Amino acid sequence: MTLLTGGFHDAPRQSARAFRLALNALSRPGRIETVSGAEGPAPLSAAAATLLLVLADRDTPIHLGASHDVQAVRDWITFHTGAPFVAPEAAMLALGTWDTLPRARFPLGLPDYPDRSATLIVETATLTTEGPRLTGPGIQTEAHLSLPEVTAFQENRALFPQGLDFFFTCGARLAALPRSTRVEAV
Repeated sequence: MTLLTGGFHDAPRQSARAFRLALNALSRPGRIETVSGAEGPAPLSAAAATLLLVLADRDTPIHLGASHDVQAVRDWITFHTGAPFVAPEAAMLALGTWDTLPRARFPLGLPDYPDRSATLIVETATLTTEGPRLTGPGIQTEAHLSLPEVTAFQENRALFPQGLDFFFTCGARLAALPRSTRVEAV
């Protein structure tokens, strides 16, 4: 794999489909979608690479957690999106594993502009519809998702309408957890 490969072959169609699946996941917390089209260098999963291609551009400051802050990933992101790399406090998008993303340092939005918060792409070893109970907008009764912990998401929900939004990726699968979702241990 080189930095020149791994992007969309049919960018208009593939990016539209991937963006639609990302929005489906975000609007239906706990739902797992399978995406395709991008293949970045290790340790990027196909889902994380696809999300980067549809969410990032030269106006999207990105922070890479230590798990993903390798030259091959930086070069691939730069070539395919042009996004600048920044410290967590200036990031609008972040990528890494749960333990390498300094969640307390990312922008949470402002009271008048809650949309100025960061979105975190969290790479996981497993992604299933088992785990903590999710309720709230986009969930008819309840959903479940294999989250890395519960307390952080409860604290994030308490900040609403401010707070962080999350995508979880594993292989070609992704799920999302917006800040409006209530999370309870089961």
